[in-house]
Amino acid sequence: MYRRISLSLKALPLRVVPFFAPPASAAIPRGGSNPDAGTLHRAMRGVRLPTEPGATLALDQSSLAVCLGTAATFDPARLRVVAAQLGRALVKMGASGATIEGTHSWDRDSHQRHSLGAALAEGLLLGTWRFDTLDGSASQRKPRLAELKVHIADRAAREGFARGLAIGDGVNHARHIAATPPNVAHPSWIAAEARRIGRSHGLKVRVLDHRQAEKLGMGGLIAVGKGSAIKPCLVVMEWSPRGRSRVAAAEHVVLVGKTITYDTGGYSLKVNNGMKGMKYDKCGGAAVLGAMRTIAALKVPIRVTGVLAVAENMVSESSYRPDDIITMNNGITVEVTNTDAEGRLVLADALSYACTTLKPTAIVDIATLTGGVGVALGHFCAGYFCENADLAGTLEAASAATGERVWRLPLWDPHREFMRSQHADIINSNPLRTAHPIQGAAFLSYFVDPKVPWAHLDIAAMAVSEGANDLTGAGPTGYGVRLLVELVAARTHGRATTSRRR
Repeated sequence: MYRRISLSLKALPLRVVPFFAPPASAAIPRGGSNPDAGTLHRAMRGVRLPTEPGATLALDQSSLAVCLGTAATFDPARLRVVAAQLGRALVKMGASGATIEGTHSWDRDSHQRHSLGAALAEGLLLGTWRFDTLDGSASQRKPRLAELKVHIADRAAREGFARGLAIGDGVNHARHIAATPPNVAHPSWIAAEARRIGRSHGLKVRVLDHRQAEKLGMGGLIAVGKGSAIKPCLVVMEWSPRGRSRVAAAEHVVLVGKTITYDTGGYSLKVNNGMKGMKYDKCGGAAVLGAMRTIAALKVPIRVTGVLAVAENMVSESSYRPDDIITMNNGITVEVTNTDAEGRLVLADALSYACTTLKPTAIVDIATLTGGVGVALGHFCAGYFCENADLAGTLEAASAATGERVWRLPLWDPHREFMRSQHADIINSNPLRTAHPIQGAAFLSYFVDPKVPWAHLDIAAMAVSEGANDLTGAGPTGYGVRLLVELVAARTHGRATTSRRR
């Protein structure tokens, strides 16, 4: 795997020749839509080409052909997967540089070639990442290669590739945070990591420790984290670009991430190996960290703030319990019915804080919130909730552009009433498991100003790939980074928004 991928201004000896798959049982074409069909024909004369997208074939010592699939199915999503497989092939070769041929012929529209160039870079980065920070003296894995330099002649594709490098780096940083184990990545470590990103990328970072959070009445954050020896905190990361236009200056998007560094379930303890992989309960916060890093790297021309609600849900004599009633940042009282429904408690305080203190024009929260969303939608897409038409439209357009799929689920007044408590204002989880993912969204809606456009993303089934896949392989996927970055970029156009209805 590569430690770094970068652009080279000079052509490099190894040539990568992409080609579109010919019809079944056909030999190499002498012309047509292939980017460099002439070179292919001269090098291989009648040899049959592979037709599987991402398959590679060495033409000679300095040329490598890679199949793009059929021309009819060629798009950024397909190229992203092809590039991931190409990256892994280059790793096996030990290549340190490659010239990608034929990008000028991918599309006559320079905007499309820009998008394809970005997808190429993202795929190369996502396909060649691995977590090896904690490899020890008994590791049998080969050290990662230092760097892959890539040369692209076409200007539009090259500029897109540069953008894709920044995005892919952000995704892989989120994956690194997600994979870091809980004995390392505890709340204090997350705060330090946010500060490090801030210093390196020009972000202003503030950390509200548990004493400050307590003074602000963040009963949810404090309750969830008080059973741990390492206390909870709220991390605020601000990107404020210089020279903003009048339209851009009016925008302030807030991204809120659930960052539970480890989730035992509290006194509603997870059983039957249910704690396996609970280090990944911080993937929402990891996505926000990766997105904020990328937004700063791309110098997005609007104000964006990331808020991480960070806690470790442990069991001790000081842990919160079922039947406790806690008071939240906005004064709402919550009867705790399930200490394993902790993510919504920390998110609720973060959302309330964002609305009252940060004055956003839009809020998007992202969280590994419910197993129920995976039951409903599987590992094919994230579920989302949004009652603002403009924000929902922007989110779905961002989903289409990035290939990070989302599906809208309902959030109605009866769902909100379903969360009412007999002894407090609301409960954090209804003992009836019906509408399980919607319960989380309904609970959170009590903590968002109705005048602020808001979307809730439940990524519980998307944050980790249990088995190897063509793009990221097994493990943390970094889902949400590309989606959030694309959504924020779309907001630079300053589209009007309407208040959501209760």
